[in-house]
Amino acid sequence: MKRGASGLSLVVGINKPAGMSSHDVVNRCRRIFGEKRVGHTGTLDPLAKGALLVCVGPATRLDPFFTEHDKRYRFRVSFGIGTDTDDAAGEVVKRGDAPVCVLDEEYAERFVGDLVGKHKQIPPVYSAIKVDGQRSYKAARAGKIIDLAPRDIEIYEARLESVIAEGEDGLPAWDVAVSVSKGTYIRSLARDIGNMIGCPAYVSMLERTQAGSLDLAECVTLETLEERGIAAALDPVRLLGFRFVFADEATARAVSNGSPLRASECAVFERRRATVAAELCACTAGVRQSDKPLMSGEVISVIAENKLVALYEYDETRRALMPRCVFALGVSRGRDS
Repeated sequence: MKRGASGLSLVVGINKPAGMSSHDVVNRCRRIFGEKRVGHTGTLDPLAKGALLVCVGPATRLDPFFTEHDKRYRFRVSFGIGTDTDDAAGEVVKRGDAPVCVLDEEYAERFVGDLVGKHKQIPPVYSAIKVDGQRSYKAARAGKIIDLAPRDIEIYEARLESVIAEGEDGLPAWDVAVSVSKGTYIRSLARDIGNMIGCPAYVSMLERTQAGSLDLAECVTLETLEERGIAAALDPVRLLGFRFVFADEATARAVSNGSPLRASECAVFERRRATVAAELCACTAGVRQSDKPLMSGEVISVIAENKLVALYEYDETRRALMPRCVFALGVSRGRDS
């Protein structure tokens, strides 16, 4: 497969199945689109399922702009066993009886609600974090002792969905839904919940329901992607969430050359609502001209001929938009633009 042979540049949302790595999903998408340049944003563990954004062709250059977003998850934390990976894929390293309070719904609901706030979290040893230039999981597999520093995370919302007396693994469990900051490890959260209660715990089910503006409801299975192909493309402008500029012919030429744009000559627009579903339910147009001034360092999407052709950054000193990422082949805005 030759690099860029497909002539495609787009983004799609995949509902990743459990038991498949994110890299496996990328390889499947390469075959579907006949394009070597395919990448995912925000790795999901093999045992996890749910929303995974995949970029195809030159759109892979958008990856750094999609990785800093908050996430939403549903997960099951099982009490009484701890594993070396903090999920069902690992070896059991701890056992301990779960206290009777875990089956008390009132207690569980209050405990989960109290998780909201800022925390220090130690990532799982089996993670992709680099330690002294080496991936943590590779060092762990080699038997090296890993010393991972705590990270600042925030839990914005936490809600108990149900208390399970006996899950598929025979253990009592909680089903929990959370909204968290970037860099939060749900495996670590489950482990820490167990530690706070006084028994080992691990994640026995994990589903990502939202990654930034990508909602699970708009993601497709790989089987559906096989059928729909480019018709499954989503709008990167909406998913990025940046304000945007519609380029006329002269501006589009300047952008294609990577030239700065005078801020005073650019009308900046914004979406009224973040999701397609919200806009379909609205009586007014989903786009309006923004009345907020540009902010120093703000990234702006540039649209020409209904494609994302560039990302620019506002330089307050120059009072100009400066190129960050220009696409010779514009990124398709898909079905929801």
